[in-house]
Amino acid sequence: MIKFIRSVCLLLLLFSAAMPGITISKAAYAETPCPWISESLIIDSNMTEKEAFDGLDPKCPEEIRKQQRIVTVKYYSFDKKIHQGQLLIDGELENDIRTVFEVALKERFPICSVIPISDKRFRKDDRWSDDLSMEANNTSAFNYRLSTGNTQLSKHAYGRAIDINPFQNPYVKGSVVLPKGAKYDPTSEGAMTADHPIVRSFLRLGWEWGGNWTTLKDYQHFEKSPKN
Repeated sequence: MIKFIRSVCLLLLLFSAAMPGITISKAAYAETPCPWISESLIIDSNMTEKEAFDGLDPKCPEEIRKQQRIVTVKYYSFDKKIHQGQLLIDGELENDIRTVFEVALKERFPICSVIPISDKRFRKDDRWSDDLSMEANNTSAFNYRLSTGNTQLSKHAYGRAIDINPFQNPYVKGSVVLPKGAKYDPTSEGAMTADHPIVRSFLRLGWEWGGNWTTLKDYQHFEKSPKN
């Protein structure tokens, strides 16, 4: 039966090649590890480099800015459709990010959105706002800012951290929960747990997960320090 279907698809492709007015979707005869994925994508972010860095804190050193790369990723979202988004991340971590997002897509792990914080929806006083990005349940990486509740630069300031689904995976320290209104439920869709394939993938690649911290929990947060 499978051989018959493939033969029909091949004939259709040959026929369409001979008839310019007819097109056949590549998804009809695609070799892919996720055969349920079609070519129809919902584009959440398609920024140019200029747009992606617009509004960056002027205090950000040029050497850090030049280290960042725009990485385009595909992901399964809560609407059960495939989306395309973008991350700004340190160039050294690009392959790690691609690997983890491939795992997330294969597992059909829902991710709300992946949009650089330079997006106008995440601006406050025309600067990038982590709070607004979290409140929108947006997944993001590079953002030249301080650590939450700290005076030191965050790993995000170097493009060496990513926050995934903040609403399902909040920052929790005592009575402080961010974003406001969020609640960590390890059984909910989009939540991270210690045995989740995404968490295991990050750890295998040498990243650290905020859900393993003891003084506070930052379930959305993954970071990787540079090699010494």
